[in-house]
Amino acid sequence: MVNVRLGDIAPNFQTTVSENGQAKEIDFHEWLGGSWAILFSHPDDYTPVCTTELSAVALSYADFQSRGVKLIGLSANNADSHKGWIKDIDALSPNGPNLEFPIIADEDRKVAELYGMLDHLDATNVDKKGIPFTVRTVFIIDPEKKVRLTLAYPASTGRNFPEILRVIDSLQLGDKYKITTPANWKKGDDVIVHPSVQGEKVKELFGDDVKTVYPYLRFTADPSKKQTA
Repeated sequence: MVNVRLGDIAPNFQTTVSENGQAKEIDFHEWLGGSWAILFSHPDDYTPVCTTELSAVALSYADFQSRGVKLIGLSANNADSHKGWIKDIDALSPNGPNLEFPIIADEDRKVAELYGMLDHLDATNVDKKGIPFTVRTVFIIDPEKKVRLTLAYPASTGRNFPEILRVIDSLQLGDKYKITTPANWKKGDDVIVHPSVQGEKVKELFGDDVKTVYPYLRFTADPSKKQTA
């Protein structure tokens, strides 16, 4: 098992995915190209929490697309199983968009092992042979193929996808400007001047719009709002 850490290059793999009713082979790094991406695992097809999660992501897919983020799911089943399950996912929100992103068919747990996704907590989260399914992991990967966030939820708890969008907003804003984001920040809120920005560089980058609370804590308006004003 690989211990995937923040800053690592996302491990590459070749696999079968289900997409738009078809099974096809991909090379993960080729599929990533130069885009942001989210790889997220699901324990099993035809399970209640996973079905609600994938329906929720399908409904918010446009929000990820607008940020230039590709999505790819993973479940420990084959492509034929995915094909039938996706019909259930789409039917859960009949008036919403259908699921349009690929799902990795990881029946042999090859990718799950590579990314350390397997469940070592829940003894019931196993297949008929007793092989563990995955927990609910999330990997945010940037255009340089570096891992920028990892999350692991237990199989019993569905993920908060607005929070994952929030992290994308924070990472993309921080990469473009010299800022960080405070607790409970959301897009449009004030941000923090990065500690590395000192002296005349502060005024050069942020003008007079800096509120100093402590020498190490300086707030400024979301710079993306200034750009669109």
